[in-house]
Amino acid sequence: MEVEKLRHLLMHWIEHSEEHTRKYEELAEKIKEINPNASEKLKKAVEKFREGEYYLKKAISDLSD
Repeated sequence: MEVEKLRHLLMHWIEHSEEHTRKYEELAEKIKEINPNASEKLKKAVEKFREGEYYLKKAISDLSD
């Protein structure tokens, strides 16, 4: 796969993931009062998604070197 195509694909995945991550975070806040346990699980998932997004960005950076 050509590097520029891979970079474009990774950027698309990051944008898509960030959109979903924001929605998960919003949902976690909305349900905090009615189900704190589920809210905490969603917040943990948000942390993991953000970690994944961080590594995808690092991969793009590595492809630019």
